[in-house]
Amino acid sequence: MKTYQKKLADVERAWHLINASGIPLGRLATRVAGLLRGKHKTYWAPHLDAGDFVIVVNAAEAKLTGRKLQQKFHRRYSGYPGGLKSTPYEVVMRRYPDRAVRWAVAGMLPKNRLGRKMFKRLRVYAGSEHRHQAQKPQDFTFEV
Repeated sequence: MKTYQKKLADVERAWHLINASGIPLGRLATRVAGLLRGKHKTYWAPHLDAGDFVIVVNAAEAKLTGRKLQQKFHRRYSGYPGGLKSTPYEVVMRRYPDRAVRWAVAGMLPKNRLGRKMFKRLRVYAGSEHRHQAQKPQDFTFEV
């Protein structure tokens, strides 16, 4: 018996709407990354881009548990000596809550061309408004 592999042209993509208010950032990012990769589908394969589109609203209300707001830092490096910049997540969540969600999800996707393609299907908004009503996104809820 042969194993059936779905072709990329046969993949059906849905739109999911996730409300991030009150959900821990890491748990939110793992579920979003799974939806972007398509791991919830029966025909999932690591090499197949079978994921769906994901819209995350209320990113400013996602929470970090424990003392992570003060102790966790976002670090970036310019490539030059002394070029390490660190920003506490307290500042990141206040100024750019959408970036915090995007960084968390990006860390859970593959680091290759396929992962970059999946990442483009993520839309994150700090508030409750989004501009994708025409796509008729389905509400996606999960237990915390």
